[in-house]
Amino acid sequence: MKSENAHHQDGLHRTLQEWKITDSLPPRFEERVWQRIQREEKGQRAGAWAFLQRIVEDLRRPAFASSYIAFVLLLGIGAGYWQARTDNQRASHELGARYVQMIDPYQRR
Repeated sequence: MKSENAHHQDGLHRTLQEWKITDSLPPRFEERVWQRIQREEKGQRAGAWAFLQRIVEDLRRPAFASSYIAFVLLLGIGAGYWQARTDNQRASHELGARYVQMIDPYQRR
């Protein structure tokens, strides 16, 4: 078993040594890397404005944007459900009180 693993490691090592990258970096890649490093070295910016800027930067990534949209939609659906449930309970209570008053006008809640 050990010899098979060593053979596999040798093959992996040989493949990694032969691997050549032919793609070029995107334009201004190095400049953007150094800008990000400088921002991180300055530390975290404080305040709501910095938080909003971070969200806008993250929304440029499709995976984060779709996750954010899904989260906001679920949050809106949950809030709407909770609001409708509260309104329905209040209306049910009021209708029950009105019914009792209609049957016996001198009855108080």
